[in-house]
Amino acid sequence: MDTPPSLVPAQAPPPATPPAPRLTDRPALVRQRARAARPTGDRTPEDWLHRIALDEVQDRLLDINRTFTDVAVVTGMPAPWRAAFPRARVVPDDPVLDLAPGTLDLVIHAMALHWADDPVGQIVQSARALRPDGLFLAILPGGQTLAPLRDALARAEVEITGGASPRVLPFGEIRDLGALLGRAGLALTVADQMTQAVSYRDLFHLAADLRAMGEGNALALRPRRFARRDVFLRAAEILAGTAADPQEPGRVRVGFDLVALTGWAPAENQQKPLRPGSAAMSLADALKPRQQ
Repeated sequence: MDTPPSLVPAQAPPPATPPAPRLTDRPALVRQRARAARPTGDRTPEDWLHRIALDEVQDRLLDINRTFTDVAVVTGMPAPWRAAFPRARVVPDDPVLDLAPGTLDLVIHAMALHWADDPVGQIVQSARALRPDGLFLAILPGGQTLAPLRDALARAEVEITGGASPRVLPFGEIRDLGALLGRAGLALTVADQMTQAVSYRDLFHLAADLRAMGEGNALALRPRRFARRDVFLRAAEILAGTAADPQEPGRVRVGFDLVALTGWAPAENQQKPLRPGSAAMSLADALKPRQQ
């Protein structure tokens, strides 16, 4: 006999998929950037890393035989980019970008993608805003940026407290960052990297510079209590030993790896890569010395 419907035990709903952990405490990041952008006394905002990134972007644009007329710059520190691209729309790097689909021929994502909880989503939104054969160009810290600082803080905290807390943002490797372009549907993608070495008096000088740039610790899982001073003193000792500046004794040197990503919105008249095996000559034959 069939069981009456009222007596059929209700099935438990499937367990909800837990939300992906957030990388960034967005309100904290916005506050840090606002403080960094605010002149204090005779101090102007510290944007030297943005100026280096800006030079890299402008060099790449000069190499492209194209005049871009509808441009947007996505960034969390607008001042240096607005000055360099006065005719561009400068929009914040919010999770949902203020970009209308198919309206632009150039989107520059400037020194903000490393803080994105969803970097692929940021690139996809930028790509959708492009017309066919429009250019997406991003520049961001990546690679081994601040690796000695991360290592020194972790080692010091483990030594003194028995555990380590997230204190330095994890930076993407160039290969992984370059792969994001293809996932976003862009064509003719290129990723390359340059390193800027910087000398500091010590760990505390470096930390102050990061705060002045709006690049302090805004990780969502960062500790919310004040760190013990002895942890930072020990980290400063470790950094002095592992990242000593070879040209200036008593100082430390760290590197900032800037990764540039370029990709084009697909278009019918665009160059297409050759199919594997379609070459008329093998590489070995092409490299053979010519007969005199």
